Amino acid sequence: DLPDTIMDRSVVIRMRRRAPGETVAAFRTGRDTPALHAIRDRLTAWLHPLHTEARDMEPVMPVEDRAADTWEPLIVIADLAGGEWPALARTACRAMTAHETGKDTDTGLRTRILADIREVFAAEGDPPALRTSRLIEQLNADPEAPWAEHGPTGLNPRRLGLLLEDYGIRPGNHRFPGGTQAKGYARTQFLDAWARYCPAPAKRVEPDQTTASA
Repeated sequence: DLPDTIMDRSVVIRMRRRAPGETVAAFRTGRDTPALHAIRDRLTAWLHPLHTEARDMEPVMPVEDRAADTWEPLIVIADLAGGEWPALARTACRAMTAHETGKDTDTGLRTRILADIREVFAAEGDPPALRTSRLIEQLNADPEAPWAEHGPTGLNPRRLGLLLEDYGIRPGNHRFPGGTQAKGYARTQFLDAWARYCPAPAKRVEPDQTTASA
């Protein structure tokens, strides 16, 4: 992330890292810039006669303080556009601001938890799912990991959920051997995040070693 002094004055659009095998269309200046300039010119032509009206508007904001200052120009434009745009803009403002307010700013921890969870699954034999209690027990037991000191009593279900929420990973009810049902995480939930943010290192292929006979 950028420094806090920039982040809290910005409209933050979170992007996902491209996964192996995914393709995206590359931006080409010569091909794509003219279309963007055309959109810019249309917006300028529309807003120019509305400049005085926009300057004097004091829209009802769904957020307060610095977030309101940041979002106000976009809300003003939405109100000028009318139709569904005022409601859509305010919904986006509330959702995106709330998301950033509740975020754990330590991106390193969010990546670390993914890698450590992969190690726990591997140590357990890569089962289809792990109980939340078992996963937390193993994470807190790692003396080289920060989880035992993550909060007053170490990592717990709520803190684990907060670390994983950006990846869309949430616990669910799973059936485990013996017929018991408990809250846990399915291994398949992590596959996309593992591939994007902490891909496993490629296995080293050792050259064939042959013993020459005299």
